[in-house]
Amino acid sequence: MKETARRKDLIREYKEKKPRPGIFAVRCAATKEAWIGSSRNLDTQKNGIWFQLRAGSYMNAELLAAWKKQGEESFSFDELEVVEDENAQMIDLLLKDRSAHWREKLGAKKLVG
Repeated sequence: MKETARRKDLIREYKEKKPRPGIFAVRCAATKEAWIGSSRNLDTQKNGIWFQLRAGSYMNAELLAAWKKQGEESFSFDELEVVEDENAQMIDLLLKDRSAHWREKLGAKKLVG
């Protein structure tokens, strides 16, 4: 009984957890390259990208080629900034603006688009 209640609590907590929108970098230590991306949910973004890279189906051909050549151990996922705004409609604009800022600041490439 106790385990069932705990499991239900964990599921409820997961469903209630608000997504954290923000900016992130995928970096290759071997080549010093970086790709900047934005996400409406930073907590799930790495798993999605790594899954596609491992499967050989990621949409950014340059990143996928580097992944295949350098290997997974050369790559890191770094959260750069969490974007917050009371107005949910502003989040997409802020993500676009902050993504451009980080690409310029780090001399990085755009992850998608």
